[in-house]
Amino acid sequence: MSRRFWARPKTLRGRFTIANVSFLAAGLILTATASIMATYMVLGGEIDDTLKKSQASLAGTPVTADGLERLCTLARLLQQGKGGSSFAKAFEQDLFIVLDSKGTPAAVCEDSGGSVSEERLDLAAAIPDPAGLARTGDAATVHAGGTEYRVVVTRLDDGSMVVQGMRLNGLEQAVHDLLIVESVVGLVLLALLAAGSLTASRRRLSPLEDIVDTASAISEGDLSRRIAPARYGSSEVEQLSTALNAMLQQIETAMTESERATAQLRQFLADASHELRTPLASVRGYLQLYEKGMLDHDEKERALGRVSAEALRMSRLVDELLALARLDDRPTLTYGPVDLSRLVRDAAADLAAQQPERPLTVLLPDGPGAAADTLEVLGDEAGLRQVVGNLLSNVRVHTPADSPLVIEVTAHGEERERVLLRISDAGPGLSEEDAARAFDRFYRAAPDRARDTGGAGLGMSIVQAVVQAHHGEVALDTAPGRGLTVRVTLPAASSAVEKVDA
Repeated sequence: MSRRFWARPKTLRGRFTIANVSFLAAGLILTATASIMATYMVLGGEIDDTLKKSQASLAGTPVTADGLERLCTLARLLQQGKGGSSFAKAFEQDLFIVLDSKGTPAAVCEDSGGSVSEERLDLAAAIPDPAGLARTGDAATVHAGGTEYRVVVTRLDDGSMVVQGMRLNGLEQAVHDLLIVESVVGLVLLALLAAGSLTASRRRLSPLEDIVDTASAISEGDLSRRIAPARYGSSEVEQLSTALNAMLQQIETAMTESERATAQLRQFLADASHELRTPLASVRGYLQLYEKGMLDHDEKERALGRVSAEALRMSRLVDELLALARLDDRPTLTYGPVDLSRLVRDAAADLAAQQPERPLTVLLPDGPGAAADTLEVLGDEAGLRQVVGNLLSNVRVHTPADSPLVIEVTAHGEERERVLLRISDAGPGLSEEDAARAFDRFYRAAPDRARDTGGAGLGMSIVQAVVQAHHGEVALDTAPGRGLTVRVTLPAASSAVEKVDA
């Protein structure tokens, strides 16, 4: 298993910083290499140009080795005078070596008592092929005595050769100084980049830290926590924050709905158990009395009547629970055009037979003074009959028998795309709290009258479930002492058919 030379940073901020510094370091190295090579080539080219100009001047002059010696002697004599220094400088080269025709250094223009200096001997010995350089006229780099020289060779008329050279110490020192300067500047730039990258990444990545804090808070139970808008964040981080906030809102809504559904289920089970336990206790009590012979003839008849009533009540409760369970499972209803006016007439006739003393007003499209047409909805006739029957049953049970009742069926909407069923009574009405819970299962605004009415508080729940299964809406308008108005809105059959065809 291979090991790294350094520990890889675990934070995204550290990785960004290292990546930026690495890229800049690579760029600086390439730039420094290119600049050093360019500097070396430029300065080396200037040295070559200087040597070749001197070589051209010497080659264009018909002079021999003896002539050079006389010129050097003349230059030394003139140098002793007042104005001879400028003439003598013409012969002052970094290196000036005269070789005979065999390539042996000659003591020409030497000041050391007629002998060639050791440096010039080393340089002459280091030149591999002076005659070849003189023939080509090219400049060559020669290493001698630990020093590099740039040399050119010129052949004179007498066959001797003149070696002109320049030391490359200055060039190497200039390149060395340039390398040091670029290294120092590069290190400073890398340090500044590292500091700036850490600061910038800390700002730019701060929204991610807020996201982590928000996720931690949510995991601890704070579902209302949201990601705050980023001050220094980029558009990508803002998009991420927006998407996460939307997801968190959906999660909170789902959790809230789940908790509410769980609470409703627990309440439903408790209410159902209570509704079933009471009649079962009555039936079991009467049966025990009957089995033990503790009832006379009249009491037996009364006990059997109570058992039959409680059994009927339990049967009705089970039927209602079964109907709600089927509606919760979203069953496929048998849809077809249903004349809502006809259902209302039938239910109103039943109510009039049960409570003939109740003032009843039915407003239908085909009534007196109205247009002779019907209002059809697309739905399941049995389910809609149950809706109308439950609403009128509530009026019959929970309002005085002599209180007025108005039932109205009208077209609703600008294009008559919906049908409105409005049932308004003049009963005691409901409080705001009771109206908010009117559709809850097993909820009764007057629980003390449950045994008298025989209801289990499932009628309005069934109404809401059936209406929603028909893609409709049901709403209440009530207040204490102002009666109760129930509005049921259903899609018209013609509108529903047009949508299906479209």
